[in-house]
Amino acid sequence: MESTKEQNFGRLSVSFQKKPCYDIVFEHSFDRLPEELQKLFPEEMGESLLKKRNLCVITDRNVDGLFGNEIKNLLQGICRELSFYVFSAGEEHKTLDTVSDIYRFLIEKKITRKDMLIALGGGVVGDITGFAAASFLRGIDFVQIPTTLLSQVDSSIGGKTGVDFEQYKNMVGAFHMPRLVYTNVSVLKELDERQFASGFAEVMKHGLIRDRKYYEWLLENIYEIDDREPDVLQEMVCRSCMIKKKVVEKDPMEQGERALLNFGHTIGHGIEKASSFTLLHGECVALGCIAAANISYRHGLIGEDEYLEIRDMFVPFHLPIALREISFTAKEVVGNTKSDKKNASGTLRFILLQKLGRAVIDETVTEEELLEAVEDLIIHEEA
Repeated sequence: MESTKEQNFGRLSVSFQKKPCYDIVFEHSFDRLPEELQKLFPEEMGESLLKKRNLCVITDRNVDGLFGNEIKNLLQGICRELSFYVFSAGEEHKTLDTVSDIYRFLIEKKITRKDMLIALGGGVVGDITGFAAASFLRGIDFVQIPTTLLSQVDSSIGGKTGVDFEQYKNMVGAFHMPRLVYTNVSVLKELDERQFASGFAEVMKHGLIRDRKYYEWLLENIYEIDDREPDVLQEMVCRSCMIKKKVVEKDPMEQGERALLNFGHTIGHGIEKASSFTLLHGECVALGCIAAANISYRHGLIGEDEYLEIRDMFVPFHLPIALREISFTAKEVVGNTKSDKKNASGTLRFILLQKLGRAVIDETVTEEELLEAVEDLIIHEEA
């Protein structure tokens, strides 16, 4: 990665096939949101066509309570009509039922293909809104306003949208690119420690799979990140987005290299499901990263000291490195990986570390190795 002195941490442009697709903007407030939205619409007779369009903000109750009124005050008047659809927060509401309720609301509000949806919230809100936008009227525009660290560095970028189906995570979805990602880094101050740490698992993943210098920068800035210093957070979020941007630009539909972003996720999703979602996504990803690093060590790709360092470096960022007092077994976790959509034609495509800062796709990892790696995560309390 280029020197931070040469980087602009205010805006990134995401392109596909060398054509600009959308921008990711980094701000410390929502103040410039109206201006950024107006840029998406051409002017006619000196007036933005946004004045003739409807905007529908989709969010959950928690985020609406924090930022709903501010967004409403900013956007009221810049469009023809502004509406809000608010649903109950939580992964358990990331379902086709919620999407059906959104469709019904959009029909009642007479939303057309020329209008736009706005996802205001974390990963669940972004995934649901994106999927609704991809499928309503065969596709309408949407904008991401991510409000959690996890969504700012990961789920809002790359156009993956979808919902869970029965016990299968993200099984129903579509690739649908946003028109804009507006990232207000200051909202991270509102996150509780556990949610902030959950997002940091994806940040660490980016360094581990693509950029050793970034990984080392994260370790050097532990205290500043923990104190949520605004400029450090903006640099961290932007640099993580740079890594994901470069990967998805090369492989937007996940036919190859984009799978590297799944490092830690196969086992992570297995743990998440086995825990009945009592563990946060990022907590499970951290555990999955540790297990994947363990298997990388067993395959002779990284040394034991590197594996132990990776494991231990999650600790200062308040992420779990072991499972204790759990109601499920390693076999249940591994069993869950068999239904993971990341399996290709019955073959497990597992992501390993070739070295710190470089990940590879591997199809030789066995079920026994998965079981051993998960067992190593479990601390069995003495009777």
